[in-house]
Amino acid sequence: MSDDEAVGACGVARCPRMECMVRARNEKYRMNKPFTIPMDNQKSTRASDYFGSLTFSGDVMLKRLPPEVFMNLQRTMRRNLSLDRSIANTVASAIKEWAIEHGATHYCHWFQPLTGLTAEKHDAFLSPTGDGGAIEKFSGDALIQGEPDASSFPSGGIRDTYEARGYTAWDATSPVFLLRAGDGNKTLCIPTAFVSWTGEALDQKTPLLRSIDAVSKHALRIVHALGDAKTSQVIATLGCEQEYFLVDRELFLQRLDLVVCGRTLVGTQPPKGQQLEDHYFGAIPEAVLSYMTECEERLFELGIPVKTRHNEVAPGQYELAPTFENSNVAVDHQMTTMHVLRSVARKHGFECLLHEKPFARVNGSGKHNNWSLSTDTGVNLLDPRDDTHTNMQFMIFLVAVIRAVDVHADLLRASIATAHNDHRLGANEAPPAIMSIYLGEMLTSILDQLERGESKKSAKAIELDLGARTLPQIPRHSSDRNRTSPFAFTGNKFEFRAVGSSQSVAWPNTVLNTIVAESLDLIATELEKKLRKNPSPAKMDSIVRDLLKDLVQSHRRVCFDGNGYSAEWHAEAAKRGLPNFPSTADSLPALATKKAERLFAAYGVLSTRELHARYEVQMEQYCKIVQIEGRTLVQIAITQVLPAALRAQGELADVIAATQHAGVPCPESESALRDLAKQVVALRDAASELAIATAKEVPNIEKRMRHFRDVVVRSIEKVREISDGLERVIPADLWPLPDYATMLLVR
Repeated sequence: MSDDEAVGACGVARCPRMECMVRARNEKYRMNKPFTIPMDNQKSTRASDYFGSLTFSGDVMLKRLPPEVFMNLQRTMRRNLSLDRSIANTVASAIKEWAIEHGATHYCHWFQPLTGLTAEKHDAFLSPTGDGGAIEKFSGDALIQGEPDASSFPSGGIRDTYEARGYTAWDATSPVFLLRAGDGNKTLCIPTAFVSWTGEALDQKTPLLRSIDAVSKHALRIVHALGDAKTSQVIATLGCEQEYFLVDRELFLQRLDLVVCGRTLVGTQPPKGQQLEDHYFGAIPEAVLSYMTECEERLFELGIPVKTRHNEVAPGQYELAPTFENSNVAVDHQMTTMHVLRSVARKHGFECLLHEKPFARVNGSGKHNNWSLSTDTGVNLLDPRDDTHTNMQFMIFLVAVIRAVDVHADLLRASIATAHNDHRLGANEAPPAIMSIYLGEMLTSILDQLERGESKKSAKAIELDLGARTLPQIPRHSSDRNRTSPFAFTGNKFEFRAVGSSQSVAWPNTVLNTIVAESLDLIATELEKKLRKNPSPAKMDSIVRDLLKDLVQSHRRVCFDGNGYSAEWHAEAAKRGLPNFPSTADSLPALATKKAERLFAAYGVLSTRELHARYEVQMEQYCKIVQIEGRTLVQIAITQVLPAALRAQGELADVIAATQHAGVPCPESESALRDLAKQVVALRDAASELAIATAKEVPNIEKRMRHFRDVVVRSIEKVREISDGLERVIPADLWPLPDYATMLLVR
């Protein structure tokens, strides 16, 4: 996402006036007619009228609700309030009529359990009347609250099998929407929170909403202390870039590892990968462009402001990026985006792979989390604006983030810890597991001056002369971009680059909001205490400078503008005392510390029990994912790779026997046969070891997690190494799996 896509105030961005058309597909997947945004022949229709046509918001609400109900609901959405029950039936009736007019027959409470996915249970609008008939029914109670089974979702011990009651509650700050199925059927989806009978959070949304309230509350204290009386709310804003791979679906279905695990567990590097750097920003293949266009059409309908599409670094890899929104809405939209990417891909004969590392030794995928804070008056609190040096408000919020990342680097690392992301973090394609902040030359210079108590002018952007009369001079930003940093300042926002591509962004943003809220609370408390004694503007400047100086001196160790991939940085980070958690199993224990318990409890985001539940769930998920991968690899090794190797061994033995029978010596072939036989034995032994390792019972969950990290993961790597060696020597007609070259390079 470019720096020019500035963070604005809360609200969905407008789609530019445009006409979207699906281009020709392969004959096998060609549509009967191209898709176009509906345009009235008699008068020009704004594309923005089409944008969000399947969401119950904006103009749709205005047309269908009484004015007083509309104003009440708008106030609820804009100020992050709960819905006034007195208007619930009116709103529900309008939503039902709108949904049925658009072809919906069912509705569901759409929520985000701790699986990291979404969940939905569909109920029909039709209800039997008892006399053999039926009526269309959808009450305010059905809109506001549902009751799914809470024992069938991961809960970390909060719910047991015999304690099944759970509740879903409508989050009225996120628009209700209609989700299209492949055959055109639509379901009314009501974004909801999911809690247990005891009121404890069982989902991703509830703590996210709490964290948004926390960061808004303490940011508002600072804004008011600095003299801004107009601002009544601070909004966490978010825009998430999404990287993904596309492979032919027929090839995908021939790979058990891709179907079950989302990544290839075996596969040797193709002769041509990304060495020539010719795929990045290259011409988008026609079939892929048709897919992208239909995805955009679906997303525009849902009010999701996608803006950018392009080829990514690896062959078969692509990226989609939206503009900024309220972070709660952005999280819901991000989950919907992943659903749309997957479902539309199948229609076009592709499979969309969102795994962080679907192909070994090929660039992995991330989900860059662009985060900022904006006031409800439209001011981006992380925008340096004209003169960074005198922008006191910007500097306070910047330093607050620096402190938060330094003090809670362990929690930030734990927030993006998954078995999938372990394959990506730390490689020379993604940020390292060490949390650090990139600021750039201008801001680093300002921190230097703050530390020394100096005050000079900040560096100004200059124009670059491109050396040709036909080319314009372009402004140069005051800092470069560092793609090796896990947490980089990029002009008017922070880009948390370490988030995994398949991950829900709810949890990383919950952690980010909470740790920043703590820093803002500390700064606001200090400001309020000192300004109470002497509130003069002159004193304000002195107080802020002294406070910032102390914070910079204490926490700037986390700032690093160099090459995060280098071994020198790892040594330097250790010298600075920065934590380094290379794997999920190393990082998750940060959630079980007293420091974490106090933090989340103090800001009302998670109780100790809720936090420990997430720790339990994430450890269980890690173990289950690695165990499934181990079992899948054993099956592939024994039932596919080993038989292919034995056939190759038999054919080679027959050739050698025939050659020797003809009186022709063939020592090279005999040597190759001996090597192949050794590899066959090694594969059988390694697969047997892996099967034993995955089946081992370790009762304690923390010890089980370490067992999977130390034993099972290494066994998987060992089996893979042997299998990949066999793939390099077994004839192509005997190899049982589509290879990397076929999947990545053939379109």
